[in-house]
Amino acid sequence: MEYEFINDSLTGLSSARFSMEHEIMGPWLEVEIGNSIPKLTTLLETIDDIKTRSKEDVYITGSEYTLVFSQESVQVVANSSFNQDSNDEDNELEEGLMTDFDSSAECGIEDFKTLLMQWSAFIK
Repeated sequence: MEYEFINDSLTGLSSARFSMEHEIMGPWLEVEIGNSIPKLTTLLETIDDIKTRSKEDVYITGSEYTLVFSQESVQVVANSSFNQDSNDEDNELEEGLMTDFDSSAECGIEDFKTLLMQWSAFIK
């Protein structure tokens, strides 16, 4: 997973750019986490709980994105992808022609933890 963090000196906002297969993680970081250390701490604690098997699969639904944690991986899914009408033929055709890069991405749980720790260091 390749990414870079950017700090806009004019607005003071932090942003993240990811490689195409993980590009949804940038907007997720910006929207759901932003500069919130408490949110980062909660996610890191969740990862520790999963790794010690005190929790199994965990779903965390945010305002625009949902995180799906398992023992081995973390998936970021746009909430809008849950609202699509699967019976709509035009929608099905469009889905067949488009990639999923803008609606979900998955990475290993250790890679995700590293991402969170690097984001935490960046925004401090």
